[in-house]
Amino acid sequence: MTLRDLLSFSPEVAHARAEGLPIVALESTIITHGMPFPQNVETAKRVEAEIRAHGAVPATIAIMGGRILIGMTDGELDRLGQADHVAKLSRADLAACLATGGTGATTVAATMICAHLAGIRVFATGGIGGVHRGAETTFDISADLMELAATPVTVIAAGAKAILDLPKTLEVLETQGVPVIAFGQDEFPAFWSRSSGLKASLRMDDPAQIAAAHQMRARLGLPGGQLVANPIPVEAEIPRDQISPAIEAALAEAAAQGIAAKAVTPFLLDRILTLTEGRSLASNIALVLSNARLGAAIARAMG
Repeated sequence: MTLRDLLSFSPEVAHARAEGLPIVALESTIITHGMPFPQNVETAKRVEAEIRAHGAVPATIAIMGGRILIGMTDGELDRLGQADHVAKLSRADLAACLATGGTGATTVAATMICAHLAGIRVFATGGIGGVHRGAETTFDISADLMELAATPVTVIAAGAKAILDLPKTLEVLETQGVPVIAFGQDEFPAFWSRSSGLKASLRMDDPAQIAAAHQMRARLGLPGGQLVANPIPVEAEIPRDQISPAIEAALAEAAAQGIAAKAVTPFLLDRILTLTEGRSLASNIALVLSNARLGAAIARAMG
């Protein structure tokens, strides 16, 4: 079986490829591990519609039936959104899921891999994974960071998830040579909050500059992608002083219950949703839509 046999393009994405239209990749763990049905599918469709409304074509990526879906029909989104026992795929388990014909949702790392295989250079998500708090003893560091160092895709996110150790996350990105570009501000955003108290290494205010930086890295033969940290819209922000108590409480509960590995992030996000009485989810949706809009602008600028 060749790579071509593994990639399954939706009709919309196939048309975009044939016509040279800008394409923005989207992950699928937000559908399977982020929200309940039908809100998960409704949100995925809203994000896709936002990309279309801003002049690009969405390509939601998932694994079904031993194939990599590059773009999904409404029927496929509905099936994925209601499926049971969907694997959460990163670099380590992507190949095994394909080989066994399983169903899997792609994390940031796996989405980057699949997008690159499909020739897609721009990917919009919510927030990347990073260095977990206490990683100096647990060594719990997301594969997303190493993927950004290896795979040439520009990733638009509202920073790293605020449940993480953000200073250590930025240190690892710097060590791996990943450009961290804050969009429209000097500070690295903290997912639900526009402010983290940490300065980003780079700032750009124009999607065309970000597109040019991606293309220049390719000309120089530099490996890896770049992280565009797009702050959550002001009206949807939960300021740091308001979200921090919920994060600390959720972290304490996770530690008390022995939650570890891939289960940590879904557990924390669910507890924060409860502790903020749903406010965190509304902010999450708003930031994903904002990242989709910026992703479309960058994809258009890349030509």
